[in-house]
Amino acid sequence: MTIPARVHFCWLGRSLPWAYVYAVLSAAENSGMEEIVLHHADPLADDARRRALELCPRVRLSRLDPVACLTAAGQAVGAGDGLVAIYHTLDNPAIRADMLRVAILYLKGGVYLDLDTVTRTSLVPLLEARQFVASERVIWPPFVRTSRSPALWCRSLTLDLLRKTMRRAPRGWEMFRWVEGFCYRAVTNAAMGAEANSGLCARYLRAMAAMAPQQCAQLYTLGPDLLQELADQFSNDELTVMEPEVFCPLPPQISEHWFRVSRSVRLSAALCAQTRVVHWYASVRTRLKVAAMDPQYVREFRERQLYSALVYSCVRTLPSMA
Repeated sequence: MTIPARVHFCWLGRSLPWAYVYAVLSAAENSGMEEIVLHHADPLADDARRRALELCPRVRLSRLDPVACLTAAGQAVGAGDGLVAIYHTLDNPAIRADMLRVAILYLKGGVYLDLDTVTRTSLVPLLEARQFVASERVIWPPFVRTSRSPALWCRSLTLDLLRKTMRRAPRGWEMFRWVEGFCYRAVTNAAMGAEANSGLCARYLRAMAAMAPQQCAQLYTLGPDLLQELADQFSNDELTVMEPEVFCPLPPQISEHWFRVSRSVRLSAALCAQTRVVHWYASVRTRLKVAAMDPQYVREFRERQLYSALVYSCVRTLPSMA
C-alpha cells in the first residue's frame, strides 16, 4: 500500500452547500480511510453545515493558504514561483481548484475527490495502485475537437444528439446504457490518488507552470485536458486509469437524471457493481436544485429522486439543520 489512507477535498468560498457536506460525510462514513480533510481557502461560515463537519470524528477542517501551498509545490518540482504567478491570473474558482488539488496531492499524498461526489464503499482497495485517476465517458475529447476528420465529427455529432435526447427523456439514463459503449473514455481529475511526491503530480505541476496564462484561463485546460495529455505518457504499470463505472456511473449531462423527481426510483439500477464513488457533476443546469438539497429535502425525496436516495443510503445519520 503506497497511497496514504487519507481523502482530500478542496473548497474556495465561505458558504458550503449541503450537497458538498454530504460528500465529506459520506467519505468519512464509507471510504474506510483514516482521515478526511476539507481544505478551505476562506473562513467557513459558522452554521449548521460547518457544525455537521466538526462533529464528524474523522473529518478535519484545514485552512488552506493557496499561495503557500503552490509555492511549496512549485519549488519542490523545479517550477519556482510559476504556479503562483498563474494562480494570480485566474478568477474562476473551479480552475484554481484544478491547480490546488494537484499541489495538495503532491505535498500530502492520498486520494483527492471533488465535492460533487458521494462515497458509497471502501476506497482502501484502490490504495494498492502506485497512482490512479478516474475516467468518464465523453463525446468530445480534445483529439476530436481539434480533428478535421468528417468520420470522427459525424460520430460525435450523432452521439451528442442522442445524449441531448436522452438527457431530457424520462429515465433517459437507462436508454443511454445502450449507446455508452460508443463514447470515448477520457480521464477526469474529479478523483485522483497518489503518494506524496508522485511522478504524475510532479509532471502535472511542471506542465501547468509551463502553460501560457491565456491558455490556463480556459475551462478544462488545466484539468481534464492537461491530465489526459499527461496520462497518455504513462504505462499501465505506472498509472492506473479506473474504469468509468468506479467513479462516474452516469456520464456528463446524463448525470442530470440524478436530480429528476419521479413517482419512484430504483437506486441500484443506476449504479454499477464496481461503483465506489458517484461523481454527480455539479453544473449550471443543476445549480438551483443542488442549493435546495438540505437534509429535510433528502428525507422527503429519498424514494422519488436518485440523488436523495443515494445520499440517504450513504449518510445514514443525516445532520441536524439547527
